[in-house]
Amino acid sequence: MERVVGTVARGLRCPIIKRGDHIEEIVVDSVLKAAEIEGFQIKDKDIVSITESIVARAQGNYATIDHIAKDVQSKFGDDTVGVIFPILSRNRFAVCLRGIAKGVKKVVLMLSYPSDEVGNHLVDLDMLDEKGVNPWTDVLTEARFRELFGYNKHTFTGIDYIDYYKTLVEEQGAECEVIFSNHPKTILDYTKNVLTCDIHSRIRTARILKANGGEKIYSLSDILAKSIDNSGFNEEYGLLGSNKSTEDEIKLFPRDCQQTVDKIQQIFKEKTGKSIEVMIYGDGAFKDPVGKIWELADPVVSPAYTSGLEGTPNEIKLKYLADNNFADLSGDELKQAISEYISNKNDDLVGSMEAQGTTPRKLTDLIGSLSDLTSGSGDKGTPIVYIQGYFDNFTK
Repeated sequence: MERVVGTVARGLRCPIIKRGDHIEEIVVDSVLKAAEIEGFQIKDKDIVSITESIVARAQGNYATIDHIAKDVQSKFGDDTVGVIFPILSRNRFAVCLRGIAKGVKKVVLMLSYPSDEVGNHLVDLDMLDEKGVNPWTDVLTEARFRELFGYNKHTFTGIDYIDYYKTLVEEQGAECEVIFSNHPKTILDYTKNVLTCDIHSRIRTARILKANGGEKIYSLSDILAKSIDNSGFNEEYGLLGSNKSTEDEIKLFPRDCQQTVDKIQQIFKEKTGKSIEVMIYGDGAFKDPVGKIWELADPVVSPAYTSGLEGTPNEIKLKYLADNNFADLSGDELKQAISEYISNKNDDLVGSMEAQGTTPRKLTDLIGSLSDLTSGSGDKGTPIVYIQGYFDNFTK
């Protein structure tokens, strides 16, 4: 019988993961149990995608605001610290900010506007036009910002992040001054000691600050890059990718991820004889058209994956072939011609007209986004995503 289904992504339930659990065995057993109950077969080149959260939980990769404060204090001492370009998130940054503030005496909080790095807006872009404000040249104080734009709550959370972040700092006993600018150099007019909190632009930001007189320049990736008093840590990303666990504790991005995915792949091979690809995923990378948030608050979509997920898709646009190369064909004749074309396609289609409009993104970014949307971030209880048929095409 002709196959009529392509890619299938299944969100799989598993036990609630606790610190110290053997995540590799739990993942494999959960997939095998789901396959038995739901009646699907394990096949070569299937993909198991695991949310970073359960990996970090199993590792016990947690830290408190006291751990953050101690690390920040060791780096900045009693200096006024510029905390610049944080994302606007209770889950991602609020606990981190509390820890930072607890370790210093004064914070100059510099927010980008009209939005943060991942699209959370402080003010609508149209309001900037209405008020004649140029976010690329104008530096605003808190008073001037309020005079121009008043009090604006986040579209989804209903939070005024300016007040919220300022209050978090002051509750820790630190003084807080808020300014608004999109230029890293602006902060150097207030302090030469800066903690850069941007995610994907952090290397450029640090380079600009150091080149223009910055003295103590650190990124969130430098905070808890090693254990503080037996805390969790991440040697590559530090606080980047962390999430709120409790009001005083965060769960950091998982570490040693490559050995985890390789081990899971090995166990699958031993138990099923199949070669399964495995990846750990965090946030997907996609933009919400209403809130304008493009989601990716983790430093990478996937911190580790098996070798079969390396690279980008090498695909041909079917509708281009149908409308151009084989416009005079229809029915089975068209199907046969397209199938033969795909079967004989080049290994590298970059620049080919037949590939235009396909998605030239990393496989792990695409699969991570699919996984993130499948598992969700709420109470679905499906932190494992099992994907089949992803590498198939029209000819399979």
